[in-house]
Amino acid sequence: MLYLLTGLIVFSLWLLHLLSDYRRRRLLYSTWRRLIRWEFWPMAAFYPPVIAFALLLGLRYRSLTLFTLANPGMPHAGIAMMSKSDILKGFQKREEHVAAFTVIAAELSLDERQTRLDHFMQSRSLSYPIVLKPDYGERGVGVGIISSPEEARDYLSGSSETVIAQEYVAGEEFGIFYIRRPSDRRGKVWSITAKLPTFVVGDGGRSLEQLILDDERAVCMARFFLRKFSERLGEIVPAGERFLLAELGTHSRGALFLDAGDRWAEELELAIDEMSQSYPGFFLGRYDIRVDNINTLKRGEGFKVLELNGVLSEPTHMYDPKHSLFYAWKTMFRLWSEIFRIGDENRARGSKPSSIGELIQLVREFRKQDKYEA
Repeated sequence: MLYLLTGLIVFSLWLLHLLSDYRRRRLLYSTWRRLIRWEFWPMAAFYPPVIAFALLLGLRYRSLTLFTLANPGMPHAGIAMMSKSDILKGFQKREEHVAAFTVIAAELSLDERQTRLDHFMQSRSLSYPIVLKPDYGERGVGVGIISSPEEARDYLSGSSETVIAQEYVAGEEFGIFYIRRPSDRRGKVWSITAKLPTFVVGDGGRSLEQLILDDERAVCMARFFLRKFSERLGEIVPAGERFLLAELGTHSRGALFLDAGDRWAEELELAIDEMSQSYPGFFLGRYDIRVDNINTLKRGEGFKVLELNGVLSEPTHMYDPKHSLFYAWKTMFRLWSEIFRIGDENRARGSKPSSIGELIQLVREFRKQDKYEA
């Protein structure tokens, strides 16, 4: 009994100490918010039911790797370790809808890489900002929006990987998930996600750190933002000025995802279908695009593809805070049912799925690249 009482006293003192500091209180609140809101759960917490469902489908279709036939035009259907540049090159018939890019090889010297970047920008009449990112990368890791030649050189000197230089496309960002069964003449836009930047607004009195901790959305990613802006936390943001915390359209980097299914339009679906059918062997995946405004997008005009993600991409509208965990699981179950059905149709047409050994080797390569998000 004495030990229990002592333990309770020690715990109470520790809790009082923790709650006595505003920063610690808000970080504790951040942890709580991330615990009760599934959109912030790690993949290991969200995906077990999805994996179990996929295994059941594999048994039903007599092939655990049948999902690798969802996109025969991509290595292993584009599950991971894909070359972004190789995928974008698949749209040779629709180049007007692809953000201009070039590949800067890892084996080049720093001066040669800088020269390659300069030549690309001059040949395309581009000016800063420019986007630099790894050719093999996941979930926005390593992506930089570069504002000057000095920043570009710093990025290139700090990267030992093959890099893509891509034009910076201003405007609104969307994720558009597309599905077409091989037996269907036309595919469908299955999901539309509006990707919104996260920002705080200054009041001329509070520091950046205080603004992050006080904001109900930003506090959910507080530890990430406090690390990202560690050298600027003491700055006082002028009244009415927006301080951009996350511009990249990646949820794990702080972006807000909203279900934009009500923005669907016939013209948009036709444009995405034409784009998709111009890519040999592509049936399912998510486009990350930017466009001037939603009205232009609904007309199927003026959009630029930043990336195309393969079979393991998600219909990201499910990350809208209004959607429940069970809605998200239901969405993923429907998706994987389509993935296996498409794979089965492609198998009937003579394609062969990847072997388990090939996928194990792919996982090993993925781990070597150390691309997992903390």
